[in-house]
Amino acid sequence: MTAPAIELKGISKAFGPVQANKDISIRVMPGTIHGIIGENGAGKSTLMSILYGFYKADAGEVFIAGQKTEIPDSQAAIAAGIGMVFQHFKLVENFTVLENVVLGAEDGPRLGPSLRKARKQLTELAAEYELSIDPDAVIQDIGVGMQQRVEILKALYRQADILILDEPTGVLTPAEADQLFRILQRLKDEGKTIILITHKLREIMEATDTVSVMRRGEMTATVKTADTSPEELAELMVGRKVLLQVDKTPAKPGAPILEVDRLNVTDAAGVHRVKDVSLTVRAGEVLGIAGVAGNGQSELLEVLGGYQSATGTIRMNGQPLDLTGRASDGQSRRARGIAHVPEDRQREGLIMDFHAWENVAFGYHHDGAYQANRWLMNNAAIKADTEAKMGRFDVRPPNPALNAKNFSGGNQQKIVLAREIERNPDLLLVGQPTRGVDIGAIEFIHQQIIALRDQGKAILLVSVELDEIMSLSDRIAVMFDGSIMGERLPQDTDERELGLLMAGMNGKAA
Repeated sequence: MTAPAIELKGISKAFGPVQANKDISIRVMPGTIHGIIGENGAGKSTLMSILYGFYKADAGEVFIAGQKTEIPDSQAAIAAGIGMVFQHFKLVENFTVLENVVLGAEDGPRLGPSLRKARKQLTELAAEYELSIDPDAVIQDIGVGMQQRVEILKALYRQADILILDEPTGVLTPAEADQLFRILQRLKDEGKTIILITHKLREIMEATDTVSVMRRGEMTATVKTADTSPEELAELMVGRKVLLQVDKTPAKPGAPILEVDRLNVTDAAGVHRVKDVSLTVRAGEVLGIAGVAGNGQSELLEVLGGYQSATGTIRMNGQPLDLTGRASDGQSRRARGIAHVPEDRQREGLIMDFHAWENVAFGYHHDGAYQANRWLMNNAAIKADTEAKMGRFDVRPPNPALNAKNFSGGNQQKIVLAREIERNPDLLLVGQPTRGVDIGAIEFIHQQIIALRDQGKAILLVSVELDEIMSLSDRIAVMFDGSIMGERLPQDTDERELGLLMAGMNGKAA
């Protein structure tokens, strides 16, 4: 019988009292695409970090092609034929493609011979695996899809036979994701072994041969992909049945709540980030903004949230908003009925070293219910309110005294959502609501957004996840290079058309 490309036996790893991996065994056969899925904190990244030499296991053994192999560091992993493409690329932005490929794999002190050798091999690899890219292009001048190709070429140049990809489609357009999976299929056909870590069940079903499910540091199942379903995988991940489709009734839009007219944003470097954007969000509807990250959606949210200046006109319930981006504008936005769940919860939504109860009060600390008198806050009232919100939003553990950094990503997001949604806003701005959130928390967050819509509130949703945009939105606007490329109804479009709009095309096939 053919030996597994990778076999892990009895892998355990603890960080203090936290058992990240517990007696995990897994076999990955050569020439296959093997998916690994699990909730946040399930131990997927720890397990792959052990395989790639970032961590050393407390117990267990690693076998590569049937041979027991010690992997004390990433250099040993590379020597064993393992390459890894991280979710956040490890590239030097002001280096060329060629320089990034060679970096760390030079043949000697003189760089010239290494570059000439790499150029030749890079051309051959690019042709063999359909990874065409200009070796002299500077990383900062190419798109994320091309940068990902560079990471794959780096691994192949180092003669990787086993390739680990961590959430590889998070920053790609649908067309780029399709191209990536065609490349992975080509690599598989050439005999390479692929390990795919993703939270997107559709990608698991379409791309993998076998899938392993992790929960709470343990391996709960390994099944042939053809013999399972998204519903079964979700239940294995979470330990209960999960609603994969958003359950909602048709929207009943009311009066305009938010009106944006010819909005323009220029950043500190003089770059025009938002270009003549006009849109309307009505009571009782979700307007989804689709687009690849970096196409003006973040700046749009920042202006609406009050901490970025702009030109143009924004009216809230018919009354204009200040667009100067002053420090006090966030507070004035809240007073006008605008709540904001920012895209980056850790940088903009929470102070990680502060308690949960303090984070729940941020932005609303002038609320009369939180005041003991003119000078002091009523901490006991804030803690009691936080505990009640934690119960309603299923925050785990429901402990207001824990620092924000001690909660998982999904529970951090629930704290921010509880703070903003329970203020009964007229308009909710929500950016990347489920970024880095596991499937159980995604289901809950989606239900809260739809519940707010059904209460007659207006929702402006920004997400790079097309599944999420299609499921939650009543109308969809697509942004590219700071402009609105078009607006569609979910029932009248599909991911292919939206993907073309996201890439700056008109959405119609050529």
